Amino acid sequence: MARVYNWQIGREMSYWYPESRPKKQFAAVFDTNKCIACQTCTLACKTTWTSGKGQEYMLWNNVETKPYGSYPLAWDLKLLDMLDAGKWAGSTYQGQTIFESAAAGERVASWRPSDDDYAYPNVGEDDCANQIDGGASFSLPHMAWFYYLARICNHCTYPACLASCPRGSIYKRPEDGIVLVDQGRCRGYQECVKGCPYKKVYFNPMTGTSEKCIGCFPKMEQGLQPQCFVNCIGKIRMAGYLSTPDQARPDNPLDYLVHVRKVALPLYPQFGLEPNVYYIPPIHVPPMFLRQMFGPGVDAAIKTYRNAANDDDLAGLLGLFGSTEQVMTRWVRRGSEVAGVDDRGTTLVRVPLKEPVVERAGFDRVYQIMRTNCP
Repeated sequence: MARVYNWQIGREMSYWYPESRPKKQFAAVFDTNKCIACQTCTLACKTTWTSGKGQEYMLWNNVETKPYGSYPLAWDLKLLDMLDAGKWAGSTYQGQTIFESAAAGERVASWRPSDDDYAYPNVGEDDCANQIDGGASFSLPHMAWFYYLARICNHCTYPACLASCPRGSIYKRPEDGIVLVDQGRCRGYQECVKGCPYKKVYFNPMTGTSEKCIGCFPKMEQGLQPQCFVNCIGKIRMAGYLSTPDQARPDNPLDYLVHVRKVALPLYPQFGLEPNVYYIPPIHVPPMFLRQMFGPGVDAAIKTYRNAANDDDLAGLLGLFGSTEQVMTRWVRRGSEVAGVDDRGTTLVRVPLKEPVVERAGFDRVYQIMRTNCP
């Protein structure tokens, strides 16, 4: 096995192929605090890419309710049970990744879901961890809590699906880092389904090949964000390109959120894949749970996010989420306005830091009527 550097765990690790980063890396940031689990993103993806035969159970994008929801069932819990509880020393992970803890003869520590694991896509939806008894007071974090976790393929820097495939049919595009399956080479061994810790590779029994999220690369090539991003009602998503920490640019929206402010964190960085979808963690969830899911930077990320109202730069950038269909590779704040800019320097959208508020009187003197709020 080769030795590669994984900046998310702060050390070198073992991987099956030498380090080979793309020219630029497709990445995304999701703000979990805004997600309402409307599943509009799921339907947008479903109607675009997985409406065919053999794809009925495929959800390249899904939204699950944590801590009880998951699709497929217990995709994360089963793998966490297989791994010894790894410890962090500051920002350095001291445990073993799924590549380093693999059993003899296996490329990654993994498991393959059964058909029943895919039978309950909405299990745990809106389920709380505890009950609020009479007389309980409201406090943060809640005694009863849940939150919504939107998931797509992470288009990892060190994909386990790629490492697991005996046919070499999975590859990472050098131009943008999107991970794809070569349908012509795939023979349906399903080692990729087994190997992916996030369970975002699916087997199509009608074609006998594996399929997965393609990052809507035909749209990204035209400078447009993926379907699940532009259809998001809560405006929780931003797609773009991410640099490595040593090359981070503050005027790159994703670099600013991930590297500069460190408010967006990877999903289960201890797995060792260096995933490229990042999450702003929910502010009302017990930190111990979040540290397991997003790593040791959770406390600082939540503190930074909570202070966004007093931080014009961060608040302005968060306001750009969902403001345009086009990919913003740069951003700039000028006074009370924030702008998203493309590669050519063209301003794509302008957003005010604060929306104007107009308070109307209850009695309309022009029409001589009382205004009422409709339910």
